[in-house]
Amino acid sequence: MNIAQIIEMIDPEIYKNLTSAIELGKWPNGVALSQPQRELCMQAIIAYDVKHKPEAERVGYVANIGDACGNSKNAGETETRPVKLPDH
Repeated sequence: MNIAQIIEMIDPEIYKNLTSAIELGKWPNGVALSQPQRELCMQAIIAYDVKHKPEAERVGYVANIGDACGNSKNAGETETRPVKLPDH
């Protein structure tokens, strides 16, 4: 069985359990995730998201500058301001 076949077997309930396991660091039965298990769960979640979710809803999606506040007028522009350090 390859990763593509495994991803096909993931349903929303399994997806929820995988994300919960990563967030809590343990399986629903209380057993801690090992580092390799955590990595495999993350890979499965990312692969599932690519197949089943629009880009903006995927794990790790970061909106473009300006999207968060709805102001894209100045997107890409940065303001330069001097830093003032206190005198000691």
